[in-house]
Amino acid sequence: MRFFHESSTRRMTRAGLAALGMIALTFGVVRHGDAATSGTSDVVLNADATVEISIQTATLPLNPVQSDYENNYMALEGTDGIDVQVKTNSSTGMVLSVKCADAVPEIRLTDLWFRTQTTPGGAGTRIGNYTQITGSDQHLWTTTTNQETYTDVWTDIKVTNLWHYTDSGAGGTTAYTNTLTYTVTVQ
Repeated sequence: MRFFHESSTRRMTRAGLAALGMIALTFGVVRHGDAATSGTSDVVLNADATVEISIQTATLPLNPVQSDYENNYMALEGTDGIDVQVKTNSSTGMVLSVKCADAVPEIRLTDLWFRTQTTPGGAGTRIGNYTQITGSDQHLWTTTTNQETYTDVWTDIKVTNLWHYTDSGAGGTTAYTNTLTYTVTVQ
């Protein structure tokens, strides 16, 4: 009996080990999704309205010829004028202003005129007729929508009363220089 008992015990032990092995295999196949929980996280971009300006024409030389003196003015218009690039992410658009705040401008402000032929954005506005420059900001061009890429706003420049500006006494030319200041703001 004892032998039989030992055999039975061994058989049970083998059967028990086989059962434990099955259990171990069953518990060994644990999927991570079954045991995990999930949650969320919000990513919040707090976008502020911003504007950018890039002056592409840093210097605009005006070289009048005889016909300009006969007309008593000279103008550089369209792509011959001043190229100012602007963009904004503001949903209400932007304002591009220009002024000549030189302490002692060499070209009289009454002789320095400007305008733009660039179509305004959305329901925006522009100064489409020649207007005398002043020392205060004048709204050259506006847009009422966002402008994600740069827009070229061309400034036409006209100088009148050319006969007021004399050449140098040595027979050369005299450069009369004024600095225009452009500002772009969120509308």
